Amino acid sequence: MRWKSSRLSEISYIGDGAHASLKRESRGIPYLTAKNITKSGIDHSKVEYISQETYNKHFKQNSNALTQPKQGDILYSIIGSIGGVYVVQDEKIGISSSVAIFRAKTEVIDYQYLAYFLKSPCFGSQVKAIKGGVAQGFMSLGKMGSVQVLYPDDIEYQKRIVGILSTYDDLIENNKKQIKLLEETAERLYREWFVELHFPGCEDVKIVDGVPKGWLDGTVGDIALFKRGKTITKAQIHKGNVPVVAGGLEPAYYHNVANTVAPVITISGSGANAGFARLYNVDVFASDCSFVDSQTTPYLYWTYCFIKDSKAKLDSLQKGAAQPHVYAKDINTLKIYIPTDDILDRFCKVVTPYFDKIKNLQRQNDLLLQARDRLLPRLMSGEVEV
Repeated sequence: MRWKSSRLSEISYIGDGAHASLKRESRGIPYLTAKNITKSGIDHSKVEYISQETYNKHFKQNSNALTQPKQGDILYSIIGSIGGVYVVQDEKIGISSSVAIFRAKTEVIDYQYLAYFLKSPCFGSQVKAIKGGVAQGFMSLGKMGSVQVLYPDDIEYQKRIVGILSTYDDLIENNKKQIKLLEETAERLYREWFVELHFPGCEDVKIVDGVPKGWLDGTVGDIALFKRGKTITKAQIHKGNVPVVAGGLEPAYYHNVANTVAPVITISGSGANAGFARLYNVDVFASDCSFVDSQTTPYLYWTYCFIKDSKAKLDSLQKGAAQPHVYAKDINTLKIYIPTDDILDRFCKVVTPYFDKIKNLQRQNDLLLQARDRLLPRLMSGEVEV
């Protein structure tokens, strides 16, 4: 098989999003910036929206510049945490200038093959070299276009490579869907029991001022006392596989020791994602975040469901305009009604199997991802034939 190497600008059309501050709406057409494009796809937790009128003005189909994302286009974050990749589906979205668009010249290269190559260590190392090795920064479209892409000159061979890699991704995606459904099931049960007050035995419990008899006025800290993490910089870490949880949606880096015991709830402490909650089923090093783990409370899963159901309350805790912060002390003082121990125990007993299944699915995904990432560079270099 003959392999070729071409500049990205030779095998794709390149553009980016709006170079203007667009008015946001409460609903409408999704508007993506670099913070929404991650290495695992789209982060929907911080998506903003624009109107149809704004979209029509800034994302014209017949524009000379490539600005309107279409199905099969590849989006790539070029500002901040560079390297997020997303293949556009059958959808209408707008993007900011912090996101590049690559439209594959399909007579030369398969768009899915190109997307996988953009995720490969070969492409990533070239980008890192161009921007000087810093994690955060900016890559101009000109610099992006200069990066070399290695590919077989037979498109059908490219598609066979895609077929192998996509098998792993399809399994990962199916597991993610199951995880989402399991979490939603636990959250619905939480709302049914503790918001709608349809808990077991509720028909025999008197409601006084909207609260079941025996439930107490209290705070989150009475159930699960959140602590502040210990700040650690990249220069201080020792290479390992322990996630360091800071202010972002994903681990900031990886260390060789943890300061928590899984399962652990983390709530991002600062930055654009301050207040973002996540449940880890592995020990983590809690850094710029608040956390509570399995050694702190027997009601961890109840706490997690409460936190997920109380996103608006967490967002309201943000302090500071330029750099928002959410502090552990403020999380702990959130007012709640504390159910009886019997109800809390019964809830945790019911939902624990859901979270055990989630843990197993996440472990499967970790193994699938590792296998795919080991295979990807070997396929992309021609070391492994298909």
